[in-house]
Amino acid sequence: MTSLRIRLIAVFALVALAAAVSASGIAYWLNRDAVLKRTQDTALSDFRSQVSRTVTDLPLEPTCDQLAQAALIVAHSGLQYSVVLVHNGCSVATDSSLTQALVPAGLQRSVTNRCAHCASAPDQYHLFWQRITVNGTPYLVGGTEVAPSGPTAYMFKSLDGERRDMDSLAWSLAIATLLALVGSALLAQAAASTVLRPVARLGDAARQLGAGQLDTRLEVSGAAELAELSHTFNEAAEALQAQVEELSAREHASRRFVADMSHELRTPLTAMTAVTDILEDEADTLDPMIAPAVRLVVNETRRLTELVENLMEVTRFDAGTAKVVLDEIDVSDLLTSCIDTRAWLDAVELDAPRGIVARIDPRRVDVVLANLIGNALKHGGSPVRVRVRAEGDELVVRVADGGPGIPEDVLPHVFDRFFKADAARRRSEGSGLGLSIAMENARIHGGTITAENAAEGGGAVFTLRLPMKPKVAAGHPLAADGGPAGAGPGPDDDPHCDSTSKDGRT
Repeated sequence: MTSLRIRLIAVFALVALAAAVSASGIAYWLNRDAVLKRTQDTALSDFRSQVSRTVTDLPLEPTCDQLAQAALIVAHSGLQYSVVLVHNGCSVATDSSLTQALVPAGLQRSVTNRCAHCASAPDQYHLFWQRITVNGTPYLVGGTEVAPSGPTAYMFKSLDGERRDMDSLAWSLAIATLLALVGSALLAQAAASTVLRPVARLGDAARQLGAGQLDTRLEVSGAAELAELSHTFNEAAEALQAQVEELSAREHASRRFVADMSHELRTPLTAMTAVTDILEDEADTLDPMIAPAVRLVVNETRRLTELVENLMEVTRFDAGTAKVVLDEIDVSDLLTSCIDTRAWLDAVELDAPRGIVARIDPRRVDVVLANLIGNALKHGGSPVRVRVRAEGDELVVRVADGGPGIPEDVLPHVFDRFFKADAARRRSEGSGLGLSIAMENARIHGGTITAENAAEGGGAVFTLRLPMKPKVAAGHPLAADGGPAGAGPGPDDDPHCDSTSKDGRT
């Protein structure tokens, strides 16, 4: 907006400057020519008449003294100018600094030559003139011969007064040009404000619309073009609001459906899980033809139960109802417990010095660590190295495996929901939600998880970064030091580990 305002002012100023300079230049040259022509015509006319009247009274062969006397008479009888009279080698001047030597040679030749092209009087002599500068002072020099055998007269008329007048005029025009430039800048500022004020309102409205205030509208007023722009913006805002409301309603209905379906499935799944536990205990005593089917039912029931629990966790994240219960935890103890509980001690190289204490939700961080380590073991392979460090105010946990790494086209999607790298294995043990739930758990702590391949091609590296004293994301309630009574997670708030269900690192 500022740049546009500057450009408008600059354009106005340039146009005004060009117009003012052009007008001032034309006015200056017209006045200069008029002043010089008036002065020149007056001086030459007076010089002609004075020379004709004075020189004709001289004898045919005047002496130098007579020429000097005549020159003084001519110089002081009319306008004030210096006179030089030349005759038969005698040259006299009323001003010793202005002599015949200063008369341009071309002017002297023109004066002494008769007019060969004059039809009425071919032998007459004309008055010639030229402007010169002597010692920095401008002069009008005129010359003529009064008679064929008479003396030649030259006139030096100073134009210093006219030059001062022209300089004064130039300064006046320059000041007028400057005032015009300032005035144009002020007018440009006023015009820019008039034009840009609606544009500024449009920018503010667009920012409000982008911030989620979908009821933002512009007042339709002003010029036809600006009114049309405001009307178009209002129409676009109304259409966007309608679409967002429709999409929000659909998304809410979809989330509600998933949440309701998950809750409804928990009751039959609980009964099925109890039955499958009994069947699993009795699988060794069943008919060998039936045992594989029983084990398949047991595995698929557990997989379905895990998928329902993950879906419920996802709906809590989407609804903003997931809680974190913070506590001061030694990260080394938490990692050791996570690995030992899942019997991974022999497969994981742990580098976690004691004494790194962070304020975290141990249950949710356990979910994150279990997913990252489980993925490394399942899809990367040994050796799996887990390294814990405190870098400034951040807790950094790196999980590296010894596998072939993650394909470059898969890296941007490893945290997407239901994403599986191998399209041929869509039906697998994993639900494709594990890493996305891990990412959400990191985010509500104010942290993040990144995935990359080791520089030397030594497998995939997942890096968890959490603030040592997190600022919990908006919308997620935070209980202090384990939370007050009744604030702990209930049956629907327990985070669930999906460490054995990531097919294709999802």
